[in-house]
Amino acid sequence: MSCFVCDKHRDVDAVLADHHVVVSHLPLTTPAGTAATAYLGHLIVEPRRHVAELGELEPDEAAAFGRAAARASAALQAHGAEHVYVAIIGHGVEHLHLHLLPRYAGTPREYWWTRLDEWPDAPRGGAPEIAALTQRLRGLL
Repeated sequence: MSCFVCDKHRDVDAVLADHHVVVSHLPLTTPAGTAATAYLGHLIVEPRRHVAELGELEPDEAAAFGRAAARASAALQAHGAEHVYVAIIGHGVEHLHLHLLPRYAGTPREYWWTRLDEWPDAPRGGAPEIAALTQRLRGLL
C-alpha cells in the first residue's frame, strides 16, 4: 500500500529532518489536489516511520517529534509569526502529521484559521516562494 507522506519523504525539501522526523512546508500537491499557491509558513511535522496516530510513536520518536515541532515553531516566530497554531487534524492521509500555522502581524483574527482562503492579504506563494522560505527557516534553526 502506498502512502502519500512516506512517498513525499523521498524527495521533500525539508526545513528540518533527522532519522525520526521530517518538517517541511505544505506542498502544492496534496491528496486533495494541486494548488498554485499555499499559505506561506504552513509547516507539516511528520514521523518518518509510517504511523497513523500520535499514540503509536515510540518514546524516542515522540521526543524527536516534539523537539522538531518546537524548533520549527521557534523558527516561524523568528521569521515574524506573532503566534503559531498547532493542530493534528484531518484524515486525508493515514500518516500522522502535525500542522504548524503561523499567524502574522495584521492577520484578522476572524480568518483564523478556517477562512484563510478568503483573506485577501494572506501571505501566499508558489514553488519559488516556498523554496525561499524553506531556505530561510533552515537558516534560523
